[in-house]
Amino acid sequence: MVSAKKEMAVYCFDTLISHYNNSDHIPSPAFDDARHPLFVTWNKVINGGEPRLRGCIGTLGPRPLISGFRDYALTSALRDHRFPPIQANELPQLQCTVSILTDFETATDYLDWEVGKHGIIIDFIDPANNGRRNATYLPEVAAHEGWTQLEAIDSLIRKADFTGVITESLRMSIHLTRYQSSAITMHYGEYVAYVTNTRGSTPAINGVKLNV
Repeated sequence: MVSAKKEMAVYCFDTLISHYNNSDHIPSPAFDDARHPLFVTWNKVINGGEPRLRGCIGTLGPRPLISGFRDYALTSALRDHRFPPIQANELPQLQCTVSILTDFETATDYLDWEVGKHGIIIDFIDPANNGRRNATYLPEVAAHEGWTQLEAIDSLIRKADFTGVITESLRMSIHLTRYQSSAITMHYGEYVAYVTNTRGSTPAINGVKLNV
């Protein structure tokens, strides 16, 4: 099983910086190109405060890790519809989390999972229009928010754009898949230190180095 490595977060930062430099050159990644479901999450940390989400997008289907991290590093940073695109001057405050998803299992019901251990995918039929709705939370989300299982489920139902009354009958109709992940988080300052030590240069945007 492939585990998340700091080099994957480095590659995501490399990809974002290459975008800001209007360059097609991204340093070669230092990890194997296996196929796995994956997510890239960008958070912003201001003055040592709690990380605030700035973008999180990925895929639940297997993707080659190199092209997957390259694509979702940019998609989550620039095209997460919940947030404005991340600007270059935010880089010193960013942290990147890369997640490789593993161990997908069908749950027996909507409570058949553990907070802090499992990510969850819900799939259900909207009784108002018979449309199918689905959404996912990564394993760290419910624990970070301090949610119970029920609070996480109800929040995820809303994330799936369901606007009706959440009933026990609706919860019981959910088809839930649980999964686990291997994840690693890197702050921009750690990225700069890594690049400086391994490549002998400091990252810059259009020739300007950003203060860490």
